[in-house]
Amino acid sequence: MHRLFVAIRPPRDIRAQLLSIMGGVSGARWQSDDQLHLTLRFVGEVDRHVAADVAAALGSIHHPRFSIALAGLGSFDKRGIRDNLWAGVAPHEPLKTLHNKVDQAVSRAGIAPDSRAFLPHITLARLNRASGPIDGFAEQNGGLASAPFEVDHFALYESTMTPEGAHYTIAERYRLD
Repeated sequence: MHRLFVAIRPPRDIRAQLLSIMGGVSGARWQSDDQLHLTLRFVGEVDRHVAADVAAALGSIHHPRFSIALAGLGSFDKRGIRDNLWAGVAPHEPLKTLHNKVDQAVSRAGIAPDSRAFLPHITLARLNRASGPIDGFAEQNGGLASAPFEVDHFALYESTMTPEGAHYTIAERYRLD
């Protein structure tokens, strides 16, 4: 079985900027450089035949290159407990359009459409009940911003769980027009 997702990898200077602000929240599991990405679509666990169908379907996507920039911080919670700290990006529109095209392609490969609302972000840390408060981190870094950077491709990733956490490998790259 292959655990797959489709994502955009920020350029090195943007990743360095994100890595430079990580810290200061006790109990947070900060992402490593190799883990920093903007998920367009989580595919899930599929067999090799479906994985090949997904890869082929993604190859049919045509979308122009575009630019985005880091834009603020946010967090997600489950049942009132924060579980994810993230960096926002803007503008959302080209990402939402690309997300919709990716979702349609993945659906053509036999995967159910994504029912969750798409909010473009780059996960910085995983949190749990034991994690400390994020208020100081948010106050210090809430104005996170960057120069615009070009998105000229996206990738199909395979995720493998290891004792040290998730390890991501690019299975296929797809150039934007």
